[in-house]
Amino acid sequence: MDFNIEIKASREKVWDVLFGEKTYPLWAAAFSEGSMAKTDWQKGSKALFVDASNRGMVSKIVDNVPNEYLSIEHLGMYDNGVEDYESEEVKTWAGSKESYTLTEADGKTNLSIFMEMDESEKNKDMIAMFGEMWPKALTKVKELSEQE
Repeated sequence: MDFNIEIKASREKVWDVLFGEKTYPLWAAAFSEGSMAKTDWQKGSKALFVDASNRGMVSKIVDNVPNEYLSIEHLGMYDNGVEDYESEEVKTWAGSKESYTLTEADGKTNLSIFMEMDESEKNKDMIAMFGEMWPKALTKVKELSEQE
């Protein structure tokens, strides 16, 4: 799955909106109200992407080139301190990847989100969900990035 949006802001500004402690929850609310990221975003670091009930995903930052590229691998589920890497539900999507690429030209930034996941029937609902949620999230990233 590939999503793109053009934003009238620098790569640095868009990057700060995407991965800023205060701004991440604002755009990630498109996936779940109260979403937050518990990570330092550094290559090799663990990341917890959780909602207001402290449930979500356990992931790893695969790569981080500041203001240009960030890649995440989703490994398991997280539920109030319990990490699940083995359940049948997790096995259907574990190993899926999400990458953010920012390119700048003429004072505008193109933000590309690429999601790599098993497209089998078992993930059909999840793929449809992301297909609806990512455009909403990107619209919010654009709005936040273009604010003065």
